Amino acid sequence: MSDSERTSSPKSAETALLRLKTQLDSLDAILAGAGEAKLDRRPANGKWSAREHLAHLARYHEVFLERLDRILAEDGPQLGRYRTEDDPGAAPWFSLPTAQVIERMRKLRAQLAERIAKLTPEESRRIGVHPAFGKMPLTLWIDFFLVHEGHHLYTILKLARESLNPE
Repeated sequence: MSDSERTSSPKSAETALLRLKTQLDSLDAILAGAGEAKLDRRPANGKWSAREHLAHLARYHEVFLERLDRILAEDGPQLGRYRTEDDPGAAPWFSLPTAQVIERMRKLRAQLAERIAKLTPEESRRIGVHPAFGKMPLTLWIDFFLVHEGHHLYTILKLARESLNPE
């Protein structure tokens, strides 16, 4: 079995869709006990707050939906790295309160899951080209989206839970 076949198999698509439908279910537990002030606090290194990580994830849902459209419409589109700092569409997300970010992100997630669930096997094998990872079938793009999101969820967990449970 080739790498392309392995990353676009029905089993791979099925598990990616399940993760897509459920991965954000952890948000309530991750954010439990952390008030808005805690979620807005930036770490000492000046990096993003938990709310800003959430805003980034929400905006990336919109970006990923656009990428999905391109992969389905174009032959092997070149999809550059996404950098929030270079995205004028990100700024409005960063000004929203946490509850609104999460509410809007969940709506976008439902749209994304619905779109992914309707993909045909042929569509799920369509290629998009990433500048660092090369040619990737759409199923691998979905995995990439989920792994990227998981990284941010972990960071949000660390920021939101910091000093809630002192040792």
